[in-house]
Amino acid sequence: MRRFLLPFILGSISVSLVTFAQAQNDRKPPVVAVQQSETGGIDTVMAYAGTWKVSGERFATAHSDAGKEDSTLRNDCWKSGGYVACNQYVNGESKILLVFTYSDVTKMYTSYPIPKDGEAAGAGRLQIVGNIWTFPWEVSQGGVTTYFHVVNVFKDHDHIDYAQEFSPDNVHWTKMARGSETRTGN
Repeated sequence: MRRFLLPFILGSISVSLVTFAQAQNDRKPPVVAVQQSETGGIDTVMAYAGTWKVSGERFATAHSDAGKEDSTLRNDCWKSGGYVACNQYVNGESKILLVFTYSDVTKMYTSYPIPKDGEAAGAGRLQIVGNIWTFPWEVSQGGVTTYFHVVNVFKDHDHIDYAQEFSPDNVHWTKMARGSETRTGN
């Protein structure tokens, strides 16, 4: 949806999915409104399927270290009934299984990151508004809540720009990482 098992390891999809997954066990999923994309429903998530070249940079913040990202991300996705599942590989290594659902009633996408080490799966949200896909989460420690999100902007079918940000108030955001993904294969 950085992402789940390895903190902030890659860019958009991997950041949006892998980092997002890691944080899901530590957060209470927010309720967000979702606008269905043009293809609609759970089929929309299949846009992540394929192999992607990820290039980006991380910034030194209270929640991230500076650095560069250059990786290959492969999302081996399939649809079965009302579910989409994606086994996510980073540089050839399977990192996490993501299962997505969609509710026609609430117009909400939910993702369930399943870690390969047997830890309990979390649950998170995905908000899709047009070509902008946002994975929001929050972490509360010592009575202080910090908000995070990964925003993926689909420039077209084969190009995604991403940003990972945090906020103390869910209004003013500090960029932790940014970059792009280019599809290199199916």
